[in-house]
Amino acid sequence: MPFARLATATTPTCHIGLGLAAVGRPGYINLDRDADLGGDRSVEALRTRTHDLLDAAYAQGVRYFDAARSYGRSEEFLAEWLRGRPDAADVVIGSKWGYTYTADWSTDAERHEVKEHSLAAYERQRAESDALLGDRLDLYQIHSVTPDSPALTDKDLHARLAEAAAQGLTIGFSTSGPAQADAIRAALAVTVEGEPLFRTVQSTYNALETSAEPALAEAHDAGLTVIVKEGMANGRLAAAHAPDALRAVAAETGLDCDAVALALVLRRPWAGVVLSGAATVVQLASNLRAAAVDLDDDQLSRLAVLREDPHAYWERRGQLAWH
Repeated sequence: MPFARLATATTPTCHIGLGLAAVGRPGYINLDRDADLGGDRSVEALRTRTHDLLDAAYAQGVRYFDAARSYGRSEEFLAEWLRGRPDAADVVIGSKWGYTYTADWSTDAERHEVKEHSLAAYERQRAESDALLGDRLDLYQIHSVTPDSPALTDKDLHARLAEAAAQGLTIGFSTSGPAQADAIRAALAVTVEGEPLFRTVQSTYNALETSAEPALAEAHDAGLTVIVKEGMANGRLAAAHAPDALRAVAAETGLDCDAVALALVLRRPWAGVVLSGAATVVQLASNLRAAAVDLDDDQLSRLAVLREDPHAYWERRGQLAWH
């Protein structure tokens, strides 16, 4: 499996990945995005920003990069960077299918992405990903599986995914919504000819939304690599918006709120890779300091009170505006 490469890495940051959701397209739901990106959101500006982030991440030991068909031009930007960096042969590349980007490089589109988990959508988007990333694509994930997703029951789709796995592509899935745990457990039960189909799971987990933890631990115990997304809760745990308890613990560590928020996730024994969603090189450097944060029992107990009801968390996330 591609993630076995990370097991031999020795840099403190090798289990922190870089997700490209915030920089592959001009609009996203992260808070303070206007300040992060400024006024120039042209294709060239975001291409340069993405390449700068990838350069900085690689130089600081990051070895997993995560894109998606719906992240605008993220796969394109990543593929260009890979072609220019033959020295980066040790990175693991993941992408996702299941959403189509529909905003046409606009921040105020009526719909930014359309979800479809059909076999036809997989075949179309797999061809698109292959055309850009080719044999550099290590992991292909079903994007945002929920308990009612047809991807959990479509035997024809499962057979096609198993064919891809037999050819060396790792197959995974991501989850979203208040029923993440149910989706994870349903996916763990999917088999093809008696063998589990999925080898990775990517889920939202952070100081505010911890409801998937038992299911993620089960996935880890079943041999899946667990990738954690939205560890910063789309900016709600960054300094400008962080709750008082997080601010206090961050002050005690001498680091910023983002490093502490990500450190809280990194210390989970089932977490294989924790994604940074940084939009600037400065943010990335701060995120990567999470690898050096050591939280004591008192600090952990004070941060534990930040947990929200998952339905309330996802309702608030659904109200975040695209910037």
